[in-house]
Amino acid sequence: MKTSESLVITGYRNYEIGVFQDKDLKIEIIKKVIREALTPLIEDGLQWVIIAGNLGVELWAAEEVIELKKEYPELKLALIFAFEGWGENWNEKNQLLLNNIKLQADYVNSTSHKPYQNPAQLRNHTRFLLEKTQGCLLVYDEEYPGKTDYFLKDARHFKLQQTYAIHQITMDDLENAIYFDDFI
Repeated sequence: MKTSESLVITGYRNYEIGVFQDKDLKIEIIKKVIREALTPLIEDGLQWVIIAGNLGVELWAAEEVIELKKEYPELKLALIFAFEGWGENWNEKNQLLLNNIKLQADYVNSTSHKPYQNPAQLRNHTRFLLEKTQGCLLVYDEEYPGKTDYFLKDARHFKLQQTYAIHQITMDDLENAIYFDDFI
């Protein structure tokens, strides 16, 4: 299978996995596993990582992509929000995090140029992301359901119609990363 030139990353929101502090060990493990998943893809031609700007895995992945860009300057980060005003109702700390990532991204836009109006904007956003990328990387395990389940179902349906790579990091992968780190 041809390597993806562009890839969407999504996964658990911070609250879905019980992460409420910036110094939570879970964040370090998730970032480490994302880096390990992205590195061979970058070396095989991945050019763009796209996130929708959700708290949790997406923003942690963006931070990791920003770090990876130091080693792989050809790598680009895009934030494509579902609608205008994304994150404006977040607390100040989360808004600062999002704004910091926006400043370091190579491309920032939204699929709908209107504020949130209805769920159709979210469906259109998912369809746009699937159509504009060749694959996705999900930090998501179906045994531990969360909002990412909607994206995964749409990606699997999309894959029935055309070539689309779905890379998944499961809870077992995260636990193995913790276990492996204990022996290093």
